[in-house]
Amino acid sequence: MIKRLAYQVYESNFDEKELIVAGISGKGDAVASLLAKELGEISKIKVHVTSVLLDKDQLNREQVKLGVPISLSDKPVLVVDDVLNTGRTFVYALLPFVGMGTKKIQTLVLVDRNHRLYPISADFIGMSLSTTLQEHVDVTIQKGKVNVFLR
Repeated sequence: MIKRLAYQVYESNFDEKELIVAGISGKGDAVASLLAKELGEISKIKVHVTSVLLDKDQLNREQVKLGVPISLSDKPVLVVDDVLNTGRTFVYALLPFVGMGTKKIQTLVLVDRNHRLYPISADFIGMSLSTTLQEHVDVTIQKGKVNVFLR
């Protein structure tokens, strides 16, 4: 799944020299790292990895920060997370990039649950799952292997 997503990201950014890959703190960071590794193997794009630091339980504008400060000016940004459900986390995760002179902002998720409360959609999706609100999606990442479980 990561390799396929890396190819999709590369196809969308093949003419770029650099790409910022920002993983949302938690499993988004791990997905971003795996994706950056794959992109490094299949393309000549210089990939910079950073984190979007936020507390998913206590979301507010003032507490969202970039883990590694990097220049965003005229560069494409890819914001990465493991699961997209309501879109609330992504809305806050995009805040550090708005008004920073980025060339474009794209989003990538491993699993899209399609239960939107916010007007957010992912540009790159590993898989879409039709779930009920009572079901839970667990993503585990160990030794570079990604597993998705529905319970």
